Amino acid sequence: MSRARVLLLNSALGPLDYRVPHGMAVEPGSIVLAPLGPRQLAGVVWEAERMPSDAEVGDNRLRNLLSVYDLPPIAAPLRRLIEWTANYYLAPPAAVLRMSLASASALEGGRTVVEYRATGVVPDRLTPQRAQALERIGERQGLVRELAAIADVTDAVIRGLVKTGAIEAVEVAVDAPFIDPDPSFAPPELSPEQREVADSIVEAVDAHRFDPMLLDGVTGSGKTEVYFEAVAAAIRAGRQSLILLPEIALTEPFLKRFEKRFGHLPVAWHSDLRQSQRRRAWRAIATGEAKVVIGARSSLFLPYRNLGLIVVDEAHETSFKQEEGVMYHARDVAVMRGHFESIPVLLASATPAIETRQMVAAGKYRELKLPGRYGPAQMPAISIINLTQDVPPKQRWIAPTLVAALQETMEKGEQSLLFLNRRGYAPLTLCRTCGHRFRCPNCTAWMVEHRLMARLACHHCGHVMPPPAACPECHEEDSLVACGPGVERIADEVAAILPDARTAVVTSDTIWSPAKAAEFVNRMEAGDIDVVIGTQLITKGYHFPNLTLVGVVDADLGLSGGDLRAAERSFQQIAQVAGRAGRGAKPGRVFLQTREPQAPVIQALVTGDADSFYEAETDSRREAGAPPFGRYAAIIVSAEKQDEAVATARLIGRSAPEVEGMMVFGPAPAPLAMLRGRHRQRLLVHARRALDVQDVIRGWLGALEWPRGVRVAVDVDPYSFM
Repeated sequence: MSRARVLLLNSALGPLDYRVPHGMAVEPGSIVLAPLGPRQLAGVVWEAERMPSDAEVGDNRLRNLLSVYDLPPIAAPLRRLIEWTANYYLAPPAAVLRMSLASASALEGGRTVVEYRATGVVPDRLTPQRAQALERIGERQGLVRELAAIADVTDAVIRGLVKTGAIEAVEVAVDAPFIDPDPSFAPPELSPEQREVADSIVEAVDAHRFDPMLLDGVTGSGKTEVYFEAVAAAIRAGRQSLILLPEIALTEPFLKRFEKRFGHLPVAWHSDLRQSQRRRAWRAIATGEAKVVIGARSSLFLPYRNLGLIVVDEAHETSFKQEEGVMYHARDVAVMRGHFESIPVLLASATPAIETRQMVAAGKYRELKLPGRYGPAQMPAISIINLTQDVPPKQRWIAPTLVAALQETMEKGEQSLLFLNRRGYAPLTLCRTCGHRFRCPNCTAWMVEHRLMARLACHHCGHVMPPPAACPECHEEDSLVACGPGVERIADEVAAILPDARTAVVTSDTIWSPAKAAEFVNRMEAGDIDVVIGTQLITKGYHFPNLTLVGVVDADLGLSGGDLRAAERSFQQIAQVAGRAGRGAKPGRVFLQTREPQAPVIQALVTGDADSFYEAETDSRREAGAPPFGRYAAIIVSAEKQDEAVATARLIGRSAPEVEGMMVFGPAPAPLAMLRGRHRQRLLVHARRALDVQDVIRGWLGALEWPRGVRVAVDVDPYSFM
């Protein structure tokens, strides 16, 4: 190639053409360094016919590529996925590519660090400190500071030993190899039903063909052990596996479970990694050394050398939908990557999304079922507490029936879980004298009181402030009152009811890293916690055999708001949290506190008739032409100046093309009319399923101009309507 089209890591630019210098070899997928004005940017060589350029430039005006990185090229299946994602979600291709080249330091050559070790030489001047250092260091190797800590001497003592030749410098590669998991380390004893399902998935892995599957198994049915058999098959075949998890807080407990099965840890990929860890993981993935990767949604775009299986665990989770930047859904992109790579994709869930169920009904996905729990464990008994009859005392939120169950469970030495999907102490703080409500200065949202951290916080922009001693409006002291409960307030109530109970509050405020999650799991397994009070973070993936009671404090909380998926999401959350109870030999109990005991969601949970609930939800969506039977796309306009946001939104609304099978609603102020200091307007596009709505929107918005300070974002298949 004498000329190369390059997609640079700059979302504001399209692909650019460069001259390939004599003696430099590039091909589609090569990762290169290219000049852009005075800067140098990394990019990837692309097929010119697949990535049209805005302007053709003559050969005599092209600038030379600077270098080619010594890395495997981005393979064609991943390039096709980047193109598809950019096209489907109306995102700049460079923004999608950036997720593939997610570690800048990994692009550089192998790095080394200088460590030190003893040579066996005894120095002429052997002071007591030097003798102590040599004795304690022995055959160990490390940095000067590390060896000094081991020997309990100063850095100067170690440096002195280096000068005498008693300790020598050794150059060590930073990218230490990962140890391969052993597929035969500790194979599980599967039930006949589990074995049948596992064999079916293994067969798909061995066939190396695109085969999207839904693993629909109740909580505690052993879905993880089953798909681990498919991971083992991929390892034996020398191929890589990717397991997607919805939350990084689940990573550490999952890693322990993986290590118990395979003898060694997999490679982890999530936002909590240090730069050096990201570099090492990225290079191991790109070279094929990393045989199994456990990752958050962004790991889906990494350049796997020889991918053989993708598993999306808890595939129903809404956190797989990216809400900023490239607004993709990892579940759907995972299926598309499987298509381009010609490999099986497994979606595992106890409460599959309606979209996934419809793909099964249409014959596009295979369904594998595990209808019962593994071993002696049984599904818990679910009971309703009608809060209009079993009324909690004033300023309390736990009904007497649930209080009695908590006391009984604690007396047995068993553990309980109270679920309320609301962080903090109280969702609203107001002045009882003048009625002033504390609102975020940057968002259309109330400030949430977090009493544990002594602050008021906005859960949308992160703005925090200390609770004032007096009302800022009327200056009355001691007049502020907390309205409604959050998990911290429920924890205070538990402390009053059960003063001897050892409690733990589990939210994203307290479990913000894999290490914190591991600490919580260790405390639960050691029996150091009697009652857990948690948000949706506790509903996923945890397995505590001694947890026998689950109480849902407000089962109606997620049913309001008019969200398309409100009922489905409530069913999924409550079913998942109920599934934490009775996962061992001891039977489990679940109590749902509700003011609407006849609501279809509540009745479906109590009777266990999930099929009827999903059938009714599916029928209502079909009648409304809502996803998966129709298509939605949100257009979000934001600006620091309200008039600019309104004017641009109205311009977009007036310019909407008349297309058969498509309607445009709005513009209207977004429910969160201000977010992070920017005024927001929304439009909603509703189209029939067969319409190429992306092409319509691309042409529609591409013909318009708006002020520089205005941002217009398009969210295809939106999950949030805020």
